[in-house]
Amino acid sequence: MFAHVMNYLHSGSPASVGIITVAIMLLFGFALTRITKLLKLPNVTAYIVTGILIGPYCLNLVPSVVVEYTTFLPNVALAFIAFSTGQFFRLNALKGNGAKVLIITVLEAIAASVFVFIATYFVLGMDLAFSVVLAALASATAPASTMMTIRQTGAHGDFVNTLLQVVALDDVVGLLAYSAAISIALASTVSGSGFELRNVALPLLINLASVIIGAFLGVLLKMMLFPKRSTDNRLIISVAVLFGFCGVCEILGVSPLLGCMFMSTVYINITDDDKLFKQINTFSPPFLLLFFVRSGVSFDLGALTGGGSAGGTSLLMLGIVYFLVRIAGKYAGAFWGCLITGKDKLVRNYLGLALIPQAGVAIGLAELGARTIGGDMGNALRTVILASSVLYELIGPGCAKLSLTLSHSYDATDEPEPVMTEQEEDRHIVNLLIERIREIQTELPEHPQAVPVQAGGIQQGQHPVLRHLHSNNTNYR
Repeated sequence: MFAHVMNYLHSGSPASVGIITVAIMLLFGFALTRITKLLKLPNVTAYIVTGILIGPYCLNLVPSVVVEYTTFLPNVALAFIAFSTGQFFRLNALKGNGAKVLIITVLEAIAASVFVFIATYFVLGMDLAFSVVLAALASATAPASTMMTIRQTGAHGDFVNTLLQVVALDDVVGLLAYSAAISIALASTVSGSGFELRNVALPLLINLASVIIGAFLGVLLKMMLFPKRSTDNRLIISVAVLFGFCGVCEILGVSPLLGCMFMSTVYINITDDDKLFKQINTFSPPFLLLFFVRSGVSFDLGALTGGGSAGGTSLLMLGIVYFLVRIAGKYAGAFWGCLITGKDKLVRNYLGLALIPQAGVAIGLAELGARTIGGDMGNALRTVILASSVLYELIGPGCAKLSLTLSHSYDATDEPEPVMTEQEEDRHIVNLLIERIREIQTELPEHPQAVPVQAGGIQQGQHPVLRHLHSNNTNYR
């Protein structure tokens, strides 16, 4: 039975194969999140593992033709991710963050990149294009699991504030680093041209053009999404603009990340409309799930565990070096940044532990980088990032929780306060009123017609207001 289903998936009509495969990817991805939820792991981990399980190295449920014809998914998913990121860059919030957070963010991102570049290019002797792109990817951090841990623990204080500000700005630094790195990589791979200024400047100018176009589209969105526009049409227009911009970036041969981020940054600052982002975030999960599952399907598990190599170095060794060196770079950069800016000792010592997770943006950029570099080096880049991302997402939440505990931002012995429902809150208010009335009556001089209030309620014949209060209190019980 199972073999028959697999044969049909690989030999049916293109339409049926595509539709059924997409359904399998969605359902399997959702099902595995039920397990990762119990383990307190982010959904991204479930999606990547799902792709590996249904990919060619396990169940082989995804035909290669589906992977081939969904090459647009990385661009679309990254466009949604970048557009959602831009909403956090309101000018007033950026002014409030101050220079300290910017210094810490730049140092922890650059330190991770420098550490990885030295390890891959000088120690392992990898190709320059590969080393510089992998080093740029090392700067990116996945904020989702860290923010989830903060919400679950109820942590607060200067450590948490600094952490949230750093992870919000971290992807911006990562995007800029990737844009510069891919320009250097392209320049180094142009046959016979070496490091001509034109080969480096042209990709940077094209990226700058995409940023300008994105900013213009942010203004255009404001003009098109006027207040009287219906909710459905607002979503249709915004998705159409994002897809159209992705197509333009594909023609130009650049990533849509920076342009989409600037598009949403301009939009939020000139409209202060966060409803659009909530709508986009509700619409995008299926695309993101398919993207991450597809990335897992593309993961070359055989190359990682079967002795695959790149530039004479085994991928397993390369993955281990990248995994460990990036953690060291993140910790050292955060430590130095906090030391320079005079941050508290607890923030300085433990901030780096919370910056370990890496997924969304790094995986998307790895897909784009793999397509740009091509060949064995491109496949090695994708494999290393995917393998390390799974490990980072497995240990990241635990390290983040440990950093919150060690920094005294969260006490593991504290129990979260129960959240009252609306009826329970009303009942609580009524009880407080009755208790207050009781206190007032004890302070008043005795009167023959005083209205007694007993512990079990108020006697019949009481004042109408008190009777109403007592009635409401009884109803809430």
